[in-house]
Amino acid sequence: MSLFQAVVLGIVQGLTEFLPISSTAHLLIVPWIFGWSDPGAAFSAVIQTGTLLAVFVALRRDVMALIQGFVQGVVTRRPFSTPHSRVAWLVVFGTIPIVVVGFLARDLVRGEARQIELVAVMMVVVAVAMGAAEWVTRRRAQRGETGRDGVEAVTFRDGITMGFAQVLALVPGTSRSGVTIVSGVFSGLDRATAARFSFLLSLPAISAAAMLEAWQQREAIFGTRDDAAAIAIGTLTAMVVGYASIRWLLAMLTRHTLWPFVIYRVLLAGALTAMLFAGG
Repeated sequence: MSLFQAVVLGIVQGLTEFLPISSTAHLLIVPWIFGWSDPGAAFSAVIQTGTLLAVFVALRRDVMALIQGFVQGVVTRRPFSTPHSRVAWLVVFGTIPIVVVGFLARDLVRGEARQIELVAVMMVVVAVAMGAAEWVTRRRAQRGETGRDGVEAVTFRDGITMGFAQVLALVPGTSRSGVTIVSGVFSGLDRATAARFSFLLSLPAISAAAMLEAWQQREAIFGTRDDAAAIAIGTLTAMVVGYASIRWLLAMLTRHTLWPFVIYRVLLAGALTAMLFAGG
């Protein structure tokens, strides 16, 4: 992989990891369109460390509050005594499903699941789910109800359902942020709070996936100096772009809906389908 390709894929990763349009799908689609080789699931997982760092920086106050709450809960042996300690444990519990399923289905995720046809299908499926979430939000607004606001408002049910929803992100085209935000909205959270908790929920999952893939695929990923340089450049690019993406999305969701992303997903699915048919 050239450094130019690494930069392009880093930009794609940073832009799409947090927007509900599926980073994994775009890391498959962009090379497919330009005729580049598939970077592979291992490259995709490792380059996500850039967006992991972006979350730490963009949501550093939330992260520090959850760490302090977690430690306090362990020391006092009262893990759910404060809102931040409770939410910290919800992040832990919510991460377990994707770790277990991701490990058991790792061969499927690395192989057969990385098909453009499946990406197109999942683009539409999640678009429909996002549209349904917007319908629910509108119905609540008509009744004078608002979604629960603030990370402290996340309940045990929210954390667990969003954790199980996160498992679907193992399938390219799904979007981890997309399905978790939708799950949070269905549970009663407002869009921005669902997105904020979704980003925090991503920290252990991305860390675990990146470390596992980096270790198991270390020879393929870091085999040469050029390979290592490409990973480093792609990761740094993903971090910078990812930070900007997080800040923009959180601001955008406080004032606007998910409909632009629904439309984008449907249009992209249509374009991919047309290209597949045109290619025979």
